[in-house]
Amino acid sequence: MMLRLRRTGLMAAMTVVGLNICTGNPLLALWVGSRVVGGGTLTMGAVGLVAAMMGVVGLALAQLLAWLGAAYDRASGRTSSVRTHVPWLRSMRSERVEYERGRSGLTGMEMVLIAMVVLSVAAFEIWFFFFSTSPIDQRSGR
Repeated sequence: MMLRLRRTGLMAAMTVVGLNICTGNPLLALWVGSRVVGGGTLTMGAVGLVAAMMGVVGLALAQLLAWLGAAYDRASGRTSSVRTHVPWLRSMRSERVEYERGRSGLTGMEMVLIAMVVLSVAAFEIWFFFFSTSPIDQRSGR
């Protein structure tokens, strides 16, 4: 019971961190940039600060996501190999069958990231086709 609760908590944490990489990180950087500029005009220093902030916070969140993914793999009993062969670099001639037998489906982090991409594309399509403004018919929605 505790192991299942731990895996669920790690999966939720991976989801929150993954969403914050592409939403919270830019918003935090823009907020910090707006505090630097204040009520004045935009400067290149503020733009540089926003870019640096996005880079540093994005890397930190990516490292945290990798750490959470490894913790989830340990909690689910998945053993990690020293060499990781990504699918697009694997041989097509069945030379590395032993690597294929050891892999049992997607990792937790891969499932979270795939679900986030699918939901993001679906949300964009719903917004684009039903709620975005159109320059053709001059309406507020379609």
